[in-house]
Amino acid sequence: MSVLVDRSSRVLIQGITGREGSFHTGQMRAFGTNIVAGVSPGKGGSNQDGVPIFDTVADAVVATGADVSGIFVPPAFAADAIMESAAAGIELTVCITELIPVHDMIRAREFVIRGGHQLLGANCPGIVTPGQCKVGIIPNHINTPGPVGIVGRSGTLTYEVIQGLGQAGMGQTTSVGIGGDPVMGLSFPDVLQRFADDPETRAVVLIGEIGGSDEENAAAWIRETGFDKPVVAFISGRTAPPGKRMGHAGAIISGNTGSAQSKLDALTAAGADIADTIEDVVRLTAVRLGTHPR
Repeated sequence: MSVLVDRSSRVLIQGITGREGSFHTGQMRAFGTNIVAGVSPGKGGSNQDGVPIFDTVADAVVATGADVSGIFVPPAFAADAIMESAAAGIELTVCITELIPVHDMIRAREFVIRGGHQLLGANCPGIVTPGQCKVGIIPNHINTPGPVGIVGRSGTLTYEVIQGLGQAGMGQTTSVGIGGDPVMGLSFPDVLQRFADDPETRAVVLIGEIGGSDEENAAAWIRETGFDKPVVAFISGRTAPPGKRMGHAGAIISGNTGSAQSKLDALTAAGADIADTIEDVVRLTAVRLGTHPR
């Protein structure tokens, strides 16, 4: 099975005619994603490589029945693009754009939540269900179907884990990059709940980093709900000094809040296996699944 996206997802791309939107649309289509529309104001009525382009998301939804949006627009316009998507009734909006002002994201996130819709990101690599659907920028060739659900804040580390598990014969149900900004949509607990409800997800890899309390919140959720699938956790940024931002805008330690150790302690107390390296992630996941990495 899968979470959030599958082969039935009807995807539109906001910013399809831009450099990034155009390139990654091609990659998503090569992966097999059902891209039914693009949105680029002022270019409605045209098409790009056979994908019809509309001036607004609302027009695209009416014409094509799109239910998932991927956003590849500049930071100044991204919050409005998120809200336009939600206002048009898109069930899941995946925002790849980084460097969106925090105040803009606060407004956009609240708008999406009030409408009862879902937002992944911003500043995230997107989501992949191998063999079915990809929305975002995760490389095509590393994804293989299997029993492991992946959720991570860091795009690059998520890619490394996907590839490492695949090379060891352990594919994925769905890989979800939630992003590393201070204000974001779906959280670790949100995605963990979906993996809990998916019978084909037998183990979960959680990839965190310093800053914020997302990993601590995930640990609390695991304890409180009695999440019964094995979790292997990896936390990056362990050597970062307090007050020094490392990587994402949300990756900064203030005092003891958001430190790697506080996250490791919380996840350990919740019963997660802690990996020190990507190789450890692969090994521990194999142990939990009762397999042996090739």
